[in-house]
Amino acid sequence: MIKSFAAFAIIAMLGALVITLPGFAPPVRADEAVVIAKTDRLPLHSAAGACSDQVWPNFDASCLHGESASLLVRETRLVPTRR
Repeated sequence: MIKSFAAFAIIAMLGALVITLPGFAPPVRADEAVVIAKTDRLPLHSAAGACSDQVWPNFDASCLHGESASLLVRETRLVPTRR
């Protein structure tokens, strides 16, 4: 019987410690993490003035070409699938 009271007293003290110890812990502050810039990325170039106002299928041909406009541009055609 004494062993069961001793076990109960030990468990009660441990429970009281678990409840009271977080009250003595220092307060936690949620700060923003420092963002480190990634240097392995290519620089992003913004679209030229009128090109940024255009919507996907209706792009002007001049907006589809990059800085190297000397490349040959071939016309393409749409080939639908037969059902």
